[in-house]
This record gives sequence, structure tokens and C-alpha cells, in this order.
Amino acid sequence: MQNRFGVLDQADAALVDECAAAGIAFMPFFALGGSHAPVAGEGLERVARRHGATVFQVAIAWGLARSPAIVQIPGTSSLAHLEENMAAADLALDQADLTLLRPA
Repeated sequence: MQNRFGVLDQADAALVDECAAAGIAFMPFFALGGSHAPVAGEGLERVARRHGATVFQVAIAWGLARSPAIVQIPGTSSLAHLEENMAAADLALDQADLTLLRPA
């Protein structure tokens, strides 16, 4: 399944949960806000500061924490960008982080 979904657009949360229950991979597009930097909300920025990470890294980590069905495929334009994206997998978001990242 592929659909728009990410920390800034969680409208299809129920669909992600259905995919997980059925064992279907969910590949979100624009998970990081598309071709433009995400308009990071206060929660996203706070979590990024807390972890010494970028908002993009937190967005990737959030998707990985959100559901085992989510397959993150962030774009990359350089080796440094690839390394930054890969480092997101090492971010351990806790319940306080996830609460800050819930839609208002």
C-alpha cells in the first residue's frame, strides 16, 4: 500500500493500522513533507532538539516507531544526506516524544 502519510499528515492512521494487522507493507509518500522542508510544529522541533537531531530524522524515526508496517524510503542527494537519514533509525523515541508528535 502506498499513500500520503507522515508525522505532519496522519490522516490515514487507521489505514496504516489495518495494513499492519493484515501484514501488508505501507510505503508512505511525502513522509517528510514532500520536496519542501516540513513546516515543523513545536512538538517536532522540541523532539528534534531533545535528541540532537534534525526534524527530518525525527520524522523518519516517528514512522519507524509508528508501525511495523511502515517502510520508510527517504530520498537522498549525497552521502552525507544518506548518513543523516540512516542515523534516524538509531533515534529511540519514547512515549513523551510520541505524545508531542500526535496531531492537535
